[in-house]
Amino acid sequence: MPIRPENRWLYPIDWQQLSDTIRFDRAGARCERCARPHLRFVAHFGDGRWWDADAGYWRSDRGRRIAVRGQGRGRFDMAAVRTTYVVLACAHLDHDPGHNISSNLAALCQRCHMLHDAVEHRWQRWWNVFRLCALRDLYEDPRLTRERLARHHPSA
Repeated sequence: MPIRPENRWLYPIDWQQLSDTIRFDRAGARCERCARPHLRFVAHFGDGRWWDADAGYWRSDRGRRIAVRGQGRGRFDMAAVRTTYVVLACAHLDHDPGHNISSNLAALCQRCHMLHDAVEHRWQRWWNVFRLCALRDLYEDPRLTRERLARHHPSA
């Protein structure tokens, strides 16, 4: 995922080389959480279980070999299988882009990165709504505010 322009100054000038070192040299072009391969289509169920074509077996959301069971003896519904194109990103484990030591960085696929950043994303959504409401409260005409509140709370 590209770095937002307003956050670019938080990253070191050699971020691309550092990211490449983590993703390709250390992680071997595989997610460090689930072992999905970089720049490959992967068949998966959506709950984290995915087919490792190189190894020839299903893996869990943590990259462990698993047996997939469904209806009947060793069968499952092929309609439930989806495909995703995997792209690795270098993630900050403590969410601080200024903390760039290798123990704080991990090569993560999109799924693992989104799960890792879920709390941060929820906070960011809250902050954006809060900020926009605060700006509206500062600059909105009081008559419009009264009308808007009357529409939402007719008993007032």
